Amino acid sequence: MLIPFFLTPKQEVVVLSPQNTMRQALEKMEYHRYSAVPLIDERGKYVGTITEGDLLWKIKNTPSLSFENTHKILLTEVPLHITNKPVKITARIDSLLRLAISQNFVPVVDDNEVFIGIVKRSDIIEYCADLLEKKEGKVG
Repeated sequence: MLIPFFLTPKQEVVVLSPQNTMRQALEKMEYHRYSAVPLIDERGKYVGTITEGDLLWKIKNTPSLSFENTHKILLTEVPLHITNKPVKITARIDSLLRLAISQNFVPVVDDNEVFIGIVKRSDIIEYCADLLEKKEGKVG
């Protein structure tokens, strides 16, 4: 099994730029009902993952910041509290699985660190559940 088997390509992934504002991030995350979104820079490289928690902590720790003025704060000004490590498309599947244990999704990059998509933990679990179901069906 190879990583591309599980890949959701970047064209199908909701992403943000570090140059987006907090307001844009909040609205995009609310619209798509996501709690975390990959950050991709102007060169197409994965630079981190912004989470709802990061946005909430920024609001909490900035006394003058309210929802009304989040359009003034770039995501470059929001500290990231969780590190979603990427995996290279050529990596071994066990590298992907180890990261998926603690990440809802694993960003996938090419050899030049350019973002090419994500692997969702739910897709891995669904694949494993299907394998178990097939195995039980053959035994039972």
